[in-house]
Amino acid sequence: MKRNEIVAELFRLQDKEYARMQAKIIPTVSPDRIIGVRTPALRDFAKSLSKDQDIGEFLSYLPHQYFDEDQLHAFVISLETDFDKCIAEVDAFLPFIDNWATCDQLSPKAFKKEPEKLLPYIQIWIKSDKTYTVRFAIGLLMQHFLDDHFDLKYADEVAGIRSEEYYIRMMIAWYFATALAKQYELVLPYLEDKRLDDWVHNKAIRKSIESYRITNEQKAYLRTLKVRQSKLY
Repeated sequence: MKRNEIVAELFRLQDKEYARMQAKIIPTVSPDRIIGVRTPALRDFAKSLSKDQDIGEFLSYLPHQYFDEDQLHAFVISLETDFDKCIAEVDAFLPFIDNWATCDQLSPKAFKKEPEKLLPYIQIWIKSDKTYTVRFAIGLLMQHFLDDHFDLKYADEVAGIRSEEYYIRMMIAWYFATALAKQYELVLPYLEDKRLDDWVHNKAIRKSIESYRITNEQKAYLRTLKVRQSKLY
């Protein structure tokens, strides 16, 4: 399908009420860029497009005019099974991501199969000056390196990030809340030693307390570790 045909299909799938809802929760995207296609419909469309030999034309048409094109792009890339091809597509797309939703829904299947091969790219992306490239890199460490491949050096790297960007700070907090659920004893010292900035520290605790994967005893102790914030965001 040509790009104009893809956009026409997105408008055919439009749900205007859903578009209004998305505009409220994705403030970094102008409402006039949101068509309003629901996620299941986008995923189904992505599956059909991923088999199209001409999909490269759409993927190379950057930046996209519509948020829903970005979402579709993320879902198509996520279906790519060839690691090297997937990396190239992700690297080309990341600089154009301008919102948390597209960032978080970009989850390539190919990366799960070869996490060690992914590490050098994470190291590059996490040092980017692009908010959502950094958020994406932290998210990859959270998804692929908190279980069998966990190493404290990755937690050190995330703990060392200092940013004024809300969506980076939220991802750091999310990373440590998830790390506490999976590697509680190893990660707890990051909070006990106050290695995160105050806002992220407290947000990580809050997210942990809301998690069903943290025991009541652990939650009680985490509450004692809250700090008075030195600066409000």
